[in-house]
Amino acid sequence: MADLQRRGFAGLRVVGDVHGDAVAFAHAVAGAEAERLFLLQLGDLTDHGPDSPGALRLIFGLLDARRGRFLLGNHDHKLRRVLTGQRVHVPPEGLGRTLAQLAAAPDGEALKRRAVAEIAVAPAWLRMNNWLFVHAGWHPAMLLRPSPPDAGVQKPDPLLSRALFGQVTGRFRTDGYPDRVHGWVDRIPPGMTLYCGHDRRSPDGRPYVQEGADGGLAVFLDTGAGKGGHLSWIDLRW
Repeated sequence: MADLQRRGFAGLRVVGDVHGDAVAFAHAVAGAEAERLFLLQLGDLTDHGPDSPGALRLIFGLLDARRGRFLLGNHDHKLRRVLTGQRVHVPPEGLGRTLAQLAAAPDGEALKRRAVAEIAVAPAWLRMNNWLFVHAGWHPAMLLRPSPPDAGVQKPDPLLSRALFGQVTGRFRTDGYPDRVHGWVDRIPPGMTLYCGHDRRSPDGRPYVQEGADGGLAVFLDTGAGKGGHLSWIDLRW
């Protein structure tokens, strides 16, 4: 945080799951630049939406300008795996759509190479004083050690799995998605606020806020971008 303050940033713009909605993401990027905010995207840049290559171009531009970064999401992790030749399930409306869009993009091969490199080193969780950031689910062990520097190339262990997929029961819901539970919210320490995506929990299109038993807060920012919803973000000032 101190480094960002020294570089003149007034705070953070925390952006939820993009899922290929490059138009909305471009608005978030432009607004962050106008407000002198460093942009932190919470993972899942691609899949489902109409322009995953455009979303990748935007985040790579932020990285090059040192005005933003992204956390490792499960869709990002899966994209890297398929791009490096690993066997993964490719749903046609998700990862399959991204691969087709990259194949059709004039800079598709360059975007693939850059995605492989950047996803490899994307952090799986971050902490800035009393602000916590993760894609899917939190665990107190994340307070004790930083994210692995090569999280994007690792086979997820239990802690990395929590960061990428949240806490699951092993069962599946009627819509085909894993059954997720959120007991981990109760373990967020008092005075701390966690910002995450992954779960579309909002009943009204706004970020969903849950207070844990210990007094910590979780703010769920996935409001369905690329899946018929919209992109949400929240601005945090120093």
